[in-house]
Amino acid sequence: MGLLNVIRRLALREKVAIREIARRTGLSRNTIKKYLNAGTIEPKFSIPERPSKLDPFADKLAGWLKAEASKSRKQRRTLKHMHADLVALGFTGSYNRVAAFAREWRAERQREQQTTGRGVFVPLRFRPGEAFQFDWSEDYAVLGGHRTKLQVAHIKLAYSRAFLVRAYLLQTHEMLFDAHWHGFRVFSGVPGRGIYDNMRTAVDRVGRGKERQVNLRFLAMANHYVFDPRFCNPASGWEKGQVEKNVQDARPRLWQPIPDFPDLAALNGWLEQRCLELWQEIPHGHLVGTLADIWADEQSALMPVPVPFDGFVEQSKRVSPTCLISFERNRYSVPASFANRPVSLRVYPDRLVIAAEGKILCQHERWIDRSRQMPRTIYDWRHYLTVIQRKPGALRNGAPFADLPAGFRRLQDQMLRRPGGDRDMVDILALVLQHDEQAVLAAVELALSDGVATKTHILNILHRLIDGKPTDGPTISAPQTLLLRHEPKANVERYDDLRARTAGGRHAS
Repeated sequence: MGLLNVIRRLALREKVAIREIARRTGLSRNTIKKYLNAGTIEPKFSIPERPSKLDPFADKLAGWLKAEASKSRKQRRTLKHMHADLVALGFTGSYNRVAAFAREWRAERQREQQTTGRGVFVPLRFRPGEAFQFDWSEDYAVLGGHRTKLQVAHIKLAYSRAFLVRAYLLQTHEMLFDAHWHGFRVFSGVPGRGIYDNMRTAVDRVGRGKERQVNLRFLAMANHYVFDPRFCNPASGWEKGQVEKNVQDARPRLWQPIPDFPDLAALNGWLEQRCLELWQEIPHGHLVGTLADIWADEQSALMPVPVPFDGFVEQSKRVSPTCLISFERNRYSVPASFANRPVSLRVYPDRLVIAAEGKILCQHERWIDRSRQMPRTIYDWRHYLTVIQRKPGALRNGAPFADLPAGFRRLQDQMLRRPGGDRDMVDILALVLQHDEQAVLAAVELALSDGVATKTHILNILHRLIDGKPTDGPTISAPQTLLLRHEPKANVERYDDLRARTAGGRHAS
């Protein structure tokens, strides 16, 4: 390129003859004339096309490279294996030629992905109250001193871009329903459309195009809140790009450094408050004002929030002979009257409700263990009272009664030392089936403080508490012994005074 610059400068600027230019540069006059007549400013060299031994196998090798690129790194064939396979097909070239072809193929594929392979998109614009977007992500927090993996729900209004982030331990139907309720509650309204990816909790089957078989329970939730669920094309996250961006932005805003809270409820309370603060800080970007300002303008376009959707997932269970049902590797007690019978288990995010015959039998706090440790059994000792009334001996070592209230435990320690104490203890515990448990426990505490821990005394105190009579009457000071003013004399003749005073009277024989 430097020599071409010399030729053009000498000929066009200094008007030097072609013969002189040829003498100075050592080039032929024909070459100099060719460059000047062509008017080129940089040299171009044409590379002749030479046939390669790999040409007949190029399509097959490209197909192999494409197939191997979709596999995991450990499962891919090496280029040496591909070269050996080509040799078996009749290729006579060297390994270096195969390696050069692979480098060119990968470079071309990378260029394609960075240009047209990335796709072309159209910016989206939404009307107030038109839509919201929903997505899940995974993040970590310290809960109760343990680093815990969380499933985080993100819900975002498409117009004002107001958002809510809420954490759960699982990504199940009941968690999904709960996230929607809290999102609509915080937004103070429900948009007309929801945009989702094809998550399994919402879509049972993905068909052609926009055809979806929507989960019936999810559809019931959408009908309750009166919005139209729409689902993106598979692997097309850009169709809900706002919430995808929210997932990316939430990590430095909320999860770095890792938040530390005593439990999940405290973490979600902080997340909600922090989201509301961020509304005041983040500018909208396309409209004048912060997210909070635009959200206030959007309120009139949102439908008022209805009552919460009863977002439980129902399962059929059979109660075991030990009055237990199993769920997520844990076991929960059921009233003994339903042993060996089918019941309905209603699963909520934080509790389990057991129902049968159209009524609620009991409920337990839900235990979720992500560490996969030993399964737990959660008892309610009240469920076994009808059993120990028939089998009082089971009270002594019964597992459900290991967690009795402290007052009942102290009473049990005293009563089981006496003969028949197990029967009396069962009768006292059975009082909670007819009376308020706190009243029974208060009667037990008073009897223990009086030092008279008997069944009769406890019943007396309980009836006084129920009738509203005082249980702490005045103290009576009684002497330890009673003294007689006239000590009796040992005189048997006094019995003669009992005889009839008629003549000749005698005792009846």
